[in-house]
Amino acid sequence: MANHTNSSSVPEGDGKIAENGVKIICLGDSAVGKSKLVERFLMDGYQPQQLSTFALTLFRYETKVDGKEIVVDFWDTAGQERFSSMHPSYYHQAHACILVFDVTRKVTYKNLSQWYKELREYRPEIPCVVAANKIDVDYKITQKNFNFSKKHDLPFFFVSAADGANVVKMFREAIKQAVSYKENPTDFTDEIMKELEEMDLKLSPDSGLESATNSEGKENGNVNDGATTSS
Repeated sequence: MANHTNSSSVPEGDGKIAENGVKIICLGDSAVGKSKLVERFLMDGYQPQQLSTFALTLFRYETKVDGKEIVVDFWDTAGQERFSSMHPSYYHQAHACILVFDVTRKVTYKNLSQWYKELREYRPEIPCVVAANKIDVDYKITQKNFNFSKKHDLPFFFVSAADGANVVKMFREAIKQAVSYKENPTDFTDEIMKELEEMDLKLSPDSGLESATNSEGKENGNVNDGATTSS
């Protein structure tokens, strides 16, 4: 079970995933409530940060999963979905996806197929959960069957950003799956990235080896020993 702590703010311009972090992206048509769902989950204490370079909003959240400290970055589209397509960088190194539609607008449900297709073009193996948002408008909608999630064998949640129904449950599932995927990637590229991250690239002082930068610096230091520079 994941134990959650308060979210923390993200420094401006920071889009890098923490060493102990996972990246969860939100997909779906405009105005389906993606941002509102994240905000509802984080509640008090969150500070969304606009990253104009990427044209997205990044929510950073600290939690524990199986006793391990985890930093979760929720990436929101910040309006890019108006163009019915996302920039490839949005999908880069994502560990899980939350696919959202609005139960009051049928077209947003129909468009799930297009969003899912694009997701799989860039991230063919990452886990994905489907969120049917705005059920507070008419709870009878929860009696309806939505076959998209069954067709693709995806976890499905009826949620409401307005009253919080199932929001925490849905996000905990997404976080759990993201962490599990990062630890056991099934995509070849991700497997390589995981191995590189686990390699100890730091050279010990007594190893007798030096990095190229340090060696170059020493050479330059010998040539220019005692010299001063002026602007």
